[in-house]
Amino acid sequence: MKTASILKIIPYFGKWPAWIDLYLESCRHNPDISWLFYTDCGRPATAPANVQFIETTFEDYKKLVSARLDIDFNPTHPYKLCDLKPAFGFIHQDQLTGYDFFAFGDIDIIYGRLGTFLTERVLQKYNVISSHERRLSGHFSLFRNNEKYRNAFRKIPHWQQLLENDQHLGIDESAFSKVFLPHRKHPKWLRSFWSLSSSYQRNTLYKEQFSTVLSPMPWWDGRTDHPQQWFWQNGTLTNGRDGEREFMYLHFMNWKSNTWLPKPLRNEPSAWMKLNKLVRVDIDVAAKKGFKISPEGFTAIDS
Repeated sequence: MKTASILKIIPYFGKWPAWIDLYLESCRHNPDISWLFYTDCGRPATAPANVQFIETTFEDYKKLVSARLDIDFNPTHPYKLCDLKPAFGFIHQDQLTGYDFFAFGDIDIIYGRLGTFLTERVLQKYNVISSHERRLSGHFSLFRNNEKYRNAFRKIPHWQQLLENDQHLGIDESAFSKVFLPHRKHPKWLRSFWSLSSSYQRNTLYKEQFSTVLSPMPWWDGRTDHPQQWFWQNGTLTNGRDGEREFMYLHFMNWKSNTWLPKPLRNEPSAWMKLNKLVRVDIDVAAKKGFKISPEGFTAIDS
């Protein structure tokens, strides 16, 4: 059986974060998945073969989007590109030729062994896959590469006006989720019943991967305190509390910014750190020995 192929599309403009080499190293250990960046940051010297870069400016990328979608897409800040995620499959369909799935996501992430979770059985069975239980995940969602799913964003009411709005609206996880999971607060058996009314709701997998530390939801074991020490070694991602249990990826958004922290934690400096200033591990050391991620930053795994 042919291995399903995946292309993850990420436009990113400005300046690479300090941890970009560690991010790319975690991509390297997932050779069956491809990444494509549109960027003005240049090609990192450590980029592996499965990560490609198309160099362009933010202004030219906005023109490309405007032409492809026939809208006036002209945001002042690249963060607005998060709202564009639902349309990536359509905008970049020429680059998707030959791929079975397209995906969107973020780069404040360290990947584990993705194939352990995205097995061939899963990829053959499902057309939409999210790493959250009740919504599409903005940091990792997959869609089968066909005309239906490349155009699914058009099911979002008033999508043109939402994308032309200069403000970031979070439609990748909110409005786009409603296309595939309009009854997300209902129990699973009732959601299965509602899925009979829409093919977009069938053959979808929403499975919580417990990827985001300091999120409002309890951890997999019911505890409200999340693991604070994570370890990446030779492609495997674990933490200091859950033993040998592997995780799909670590999304450390809440360690680099307090923007999305639960309100009680936003003013606690111990809850988050500016990780751009806290990368204390050389990429060659990280590749050979692994590295640790915590609120204190990135360090060698034996330090």
